[in-house]
Amino acid sequence: MPEPRHLADGFIHLSSEDQLAGTIDKHFAGRDDLHLVAVDLTVLGRAVKWEVSRGGALFPHIYADLPLSAVIAYGPLRHDDAGAIVLPPAG
Repeated sequence: MPEPRHLADGFIHLSSEDQLAGTIDKHFAGRDDLHLVAVDLTVLGRAVKWEVSRGGALFPHIYADLPLSAVIAYGPLRHDDAGAIVLPPAG
């Protein structure tokens, strides 16, 4: 189910790998029910737009439905012993 923000904005907000920790800290701090989805943006073509967002950085936004064919990895949000985000394995 899309977040209400995505429905209101008309696109799916994404973060690059480098932006992920900041996004989780800002919008989802304290949540223990999160899952990560890695997306192959090349599959989506022109539906992806990199737009200025937090701190002037470019963030990927999807202006279409997200087809399962674009999902390359998914799983629950996990952290390693040092607190770094562990990305889900591809497959």
